[in-house]
Amino acid sequence: MSSQIDGASSVALLSDSLTRLQTTGPDPVSYTPRRPPSRDGYGFRKSGVSTPLKQEQPPIPELVPDPNGLGWPAKSTVSRLTATPEEKAEREKKMAIAVRTILDCIGEDPDREGLLRTPERYVQALMFMTKGYEERLIDVINDAVFSEDHDEMVLVRDIEFSSLCEHHLVPFTGKVAIGYIPNKLVLGLSKLARIAETFSRRLQVQERLTKQIAIAVQEAIKPRGVAVVMEATHMCMTMRGVQKPGSTTVTSCMLGCFRTQQKTREEFLTLIKGK
Repeated sequence: MSSQIDGASSVALLSDSLTRLQTTGPDPVSYTPRRPPSRDGYGFRKSGVSTPLKQEQPPIPELVPDPNGLGWPAKSTVSRLTATPEEKAEREKKMAIAVRTILDCIGEDPDREGLLRTPERYVQALMFMTKGYEERLIDVINDAVFSEDHDEMVLVRDIEFSSLCEHHLVPFTGKVAIGYIPNKLVLGLSKLARIAETFSRRLQVQERLTKQIAIAVQEAIKPRGVAVVMEATHMCMTMRGVQKPGSTTVTSCMLGCFRTQQKTREEFLTLIKGK
């Protein structure tokens, strides 16, 4: 009998304790999930910042922003183009004096037999290597634009070129492939090489040269798309600086359907690799 009373008392005490905990206990604490530690300051994007949406491509600049049709002329390009024979001779004389000064400054003797006419020779060579400053695109293309109902890719590859790096005035040489898909007009095949020659015969960087060729073709015949891929070896990397012979630099510019349509771009890239 006594054991039954003790059991009943224990049940009553437990029930009373549970009731008091429910009515007088502390308020439940809301659960806050733990955030990962911030990675700010370690080269990542700031925490909570999402990847920005891809910006729209800016419009392609006009090819001929000057009345002389030179295509991106430099400060003195027009004066060289329009120089009289007397002005040309005076310019070359100033250049020869500057070259003679350079020879003297590097420790040579400008008056010794082997260097006596070097300033004049170098001036003539440099004027030839930069003759693109004297060429107007309308004269380069001439009348070689033809109406033709051809809507498949036109490609000229392995066009050899040489240019001067504007940073060190040393050559970079290589090959360029130019392709386009016509839109009722085609360009004489040799003119693709002539356009590449015109822009390469200026002080350049390869990235800009690639784009200038593409935009020139785009402006000439307004095709559905233009693609240019250039591969070159830079003497400023092989003869000086890091001195890495055998290294090549590849740049590309895709306009129109070559930029927007993957299959068209892949066809072009496959064709320029084929032999």
